[in-house]
Amino acid sequence: MGNLLFIHGRVSGERYQYNLVPLETIGPLLIERERYGTEAWVKNLFGNIVLFIPLGIWIPWLFRPCRTGLKFTRTVILLLLAVELGQLVLRVGSFDVDDIILNTLGAWIGYIAFCLFIQFIKTRRSE
Repeated sequence: MGNLLFIHGRVSGERYQYNLVPLETIGPLLIERERYGTEAWVKNLFGNIVLFIPLGIWIPWLFRPCRTGLKFTRTVILLLLAVELGQLVLRVGSFDVDDIILNTLGAWIGYIAFCLFIQFIKTRRSE
């Protein structure tokens, strides 16, 4: 993940780009899907979601206080903001607020899976 976030995105000679406007990169990908190749579409939307599903499982599992929705969301957003700011400062990858949105969505999918698993375990124990 570190390679994808901080090393893989480094391209010499290219002007660094960033996006601070929510939905500026997500919107066109959703609305004008045929304009983008399938690979770019899948990589940008689903890649940013799927990559962070494990985060939604690991955070509440390792840090009990983060098992409530609000604390979980706050922790995820702060962590993702730190990653994006790191990319901005180090000029690798690209700072994109839409990445934070998609990554948070992925983390929430993992969080829901974690909560369902915990509920399943509790139900099985009470039987």
